[in-house]
Amino acid sequence: MKLALFQQIVELNQSFDRLIVGLERLESVPFFKRDLSRHARSDVEIARVYVNREFFDSFEEIVENDTRWAYRFQRDFNEKLKDRDDIYLEVRDSEERRRRKGLHPRIIILPDWDMSDEDRYDERRARRRKKSASTTHRTTRKPSKESRAQTQDSTPLAAPKNGGRRP
Repeated sequence: MKLALFQQIVELNQSFDRLIVGLERLESVPFFKRDLSRHARSDVEIARVYVNREFFDSFEEIVENDTRWAYRFQRDFNEKLKDRDDIYLEVRDSEERRRRKGLHPRIIILPDWDMSDEDRYDERRARRRKKSASTTHRTTRKPSKESRAQTQDSTPLAAPKNGGRRP
């Protein structure tokens, strides 16, 4: 919550209270007109009402925004924790409730259905891939025409006829 905002509104209301107490004391002074003091007190009360109304109207919006954020955060967090297979259980339970009410099924769940069949399928596929990857051999690539041309150009020059000696 917005504790600092509440503290400010409390301090403001305390200031209004001190002002009203001061005006009430002035009423007891004989030469001060009582009606003027009461009119001033009513002005202070009206100002307090306007300030408090504005604060609480605005504060309601702040609280609603915080509430929306908190609910959205909790929903997203719960989605992260949710098991992907829970949907199957929810559907099964929903269809069971419909059956007890005498309603026709909306979804037909396969007999002898097992939640872990998809996991077993994924495991089998991963093993097959691993097995096929280990049995295939890599072939060497043939060099391209450009690399063959470069190789031919870089062949060493024939040795001089005189055995590399200077004449």
